[in-house]
Amino acid sequence: MFNEWQVAALPDDAVELGRIGEAWGIKGWVKVHAFSADPQAVLKATYWYVLPPEKGARPFEGCLRVPVRACKPHGDGIVAQLNGVDDRTAAEQLRHVRIWVARADFPVAATDEYYWVDLIGLAVLNREGESMGTVRELLSTGPQAVLVLEYPMEDGTVGERMIPFVSAYVDAVDLPAKRITVDWQADY
Repeated sequence: MFNEWQVAALPDDAVELGRIGEAWGIKGWVKVHAFSADPQAVLKATYWYVLPPEKGARPFEGCLRVPVRACKPHGDGIVAQLNGVDDRTAAEQLRHVRIWVARADFPVAATDEYYWVDLIGLAVLNREGESMGTVRELLSTGPQAVLVLEYPMEDGTVGERMIPFVSAYVDAVDLPAKRITVDWQADY
């Protein structure tokens, strides 16, 4: 089944984007559970790096580079067919396999749009140049994303601050400088 799959090292810039779900149909297609509401990187990738499930049956060991034959939206999810997976039995063996894509292979983001993975670790400063913290993660609250920052407190512990990631509060994102400028104060 895995004749067309190559043993490969997981790229240094690889990002886990989803997992394979159940088989879909009888011709080797699988459902994909993407971790993003806008899974363009999964849909556009010509190759995925896959790792076996963390628990349960392991259809293979190590990291494999897999050619993606087809990948498309279906209903509220995604379905895909991978080279070498030609029937339902083969597709069923892939349940819970983890999907990774090299960050360098992501489609170019539109102007004023950002991949969340690129925002993690950026310093956040307010208009006065005061440090608000570092982006630890982003949360989706439905209509908007929220930056979750961590910052050192005077007692040596780490504090948490949340700032809506919307133009009303975010003045600029400078990826090369690894900085986000916001209209926010430390006491909000």
